[in-house]
Amino acid sequence: MRTTWRTVFVLAVCVLAWSWWAAAAEPNEPRAPARAPRDAQAAIIPTTGLIDDALLYSIRRRTEIALSGGADYLLYEISTYGGLVDAADAIAKYLIQQVSPRGHTVAYITTEAISAGALLSVSCRDIIMQEHTTIGDAAPIAMGSRLEGVEREKAESFVRAAFQRAAEANGYPPLLLRAMVTMQTEVHAVRNLDTGEYELFEAGNLPQDANEYDVQGARQVVSANQLLTLTASQALEYGVARAMVSDRNGALAFLEKRDGVTFTDEPLVLETTWSEQMVSWLNSPAVMAVLVMLALLGVYIEFSTPGFGLAGIVAVICLAIIVGSKYLVGLANWMEIAVLFIGILLLLIEIFVLPGFGVAGILGILGILLGLFGMLLRTLPGELPWPQTPWDWQRLSSGVVSLALGFTGFLVAAWLLSRFLPKLRFASGLVLVPAVPPSERGVSQVSMTAPPQTSGLGIRVGDVGEVVAKLRPAGKARFADAVVDVVATGEFLDKGVRVEIIEIKGSRVVVRKLMMDDG
Repeated sequence: MRTTWRTVFVLAVCVLAWSWWAAAAEPNEPRAPARAPRDAQAAIIPTTGLIDDALLYSIRRRTEIALSGGADYLLYEISTYGGLVDAADAIAKYLIQQVSPRGHTVAYITTEAISAGALLSVSCRDIIMQEHTTIGDAAPIAMGSRLEGVEREKAESFVRAAFQRAAEANGYPPLLLRAMVTMQTEVHAVRNLDTGEYELFEAGNLPQDANEYDVQGARQVVSANQLLTLTASQALEYGVARAMVSDRNGALAFLEKRDGVTFTDEPLVLETTWSEQMVSWLNSPAVMAVLVMLALLGVYIEFSTPGFGLAGIVAVICLAIIVGSKYLVGLANWMEIAVLFIGILLLLIEIFVLPGFGVAGILGILGILLGLFGMLLRTLPGELPWPQTPWDWQRLSSGVVSLALGFTGFLVAAWLLSRFLPKLRFASGLVLVPAVPPSERGVSQVSMTAPPQTSGLGIRVGDVGEVVAKLRPAGKARFADAVVDVVATGEFLDKGVRVEIIEIKGSRVVVRKLMMDDG
């Protein structure tokens, strides 16, 4: 019995001693209670297709709507093969400098984030990738030419700095982001024996301590002659992606679990509007070339026919679309638009008011060219519209190509119209014709598209008539019994002024004021 009590006493002493030691070993601080999940709101902003100026303004608009609506998390659903570098850089700076302090930005890659799309992704605080998606391949290229030597390094230096900025802001591996831009970057992953995690090293700086790193098991992530493109699983393994999920709900569930939040409502989905999509389409090089061709063709047809009709309306509409679309994406400022319209006004004055061709015409042409040139680059009012970066030169070359294609198409279409349109029966309604009185054989129509030698025309070069509807400079004049649509040469003529026909070309009848000396 005594032995039993002695055993109990020893055990009690041991328990008390252990309790005292444990209390001394741990600081006597109260434990923080488990944090309850907080409510949060998410907004989904689809980011698909070509990255251009229209997408830049669309992302800004939709992001501000989401933030003003109380969104805490902004998920940019990215599916793009890239686009304009300067537009992508502007979006990236906007996400890092203006959006990230106000909301949690997340790049949710649904298919691919290639080239400029990769820059948008790493500019978000988190990257979540859907299964079987890719990110990377961000080396700059120039449309229609090759970047080599100093030109390539100048372009790559800018893009590398943009990716480095994103790596520093959001904690992505700088070596891997650099390898997406530059081919000379060879990266290896080596496992740290203490932590069990892989660390990244550039070739030439590999660790040599076999006690600290698994030197023999080092794996090459990307070679020196490759650009880095990662699958979702690779991006997750190397720390570029935070998670790999199967769908949008999986991305939201990951954020809820990691950040201790609860998305109480359905995410607000902010799609692009039809007008934003149309502006992007209108600013594409092919569409812009067609608009330029139609505008020039409309002006040509108007100058070839008396009066103002459908062709002139089409030309005005095309010009308004060109200027308006450039203004909406920030390429055209008010000064460039003013210079363009002053140039057009001077050219019209030279054509319809002043005789011959002089200072007004030259200044008008220069104003039009300067206005169009300025709209190919993004500049502030008062700044000289001249390329400053490789991307400005790329944008300028793309715009010049559009203008050249449009002008070439205009020359071809104008030649075809001048050669074949007068011979087509169905096109007769597109050309103005003068009315003629009934002849002795009955009522007949004068065809202004017929050669001037045709006897049925009733008028010829040298005929003298009288203005019956004021010429400004187009109007009507009577020659014998025929009333004809005419155009005066560089002056306005009042009703009753005598005029002489100096040219008949197709449906265009050109007259000049008959002087007293002409008899």
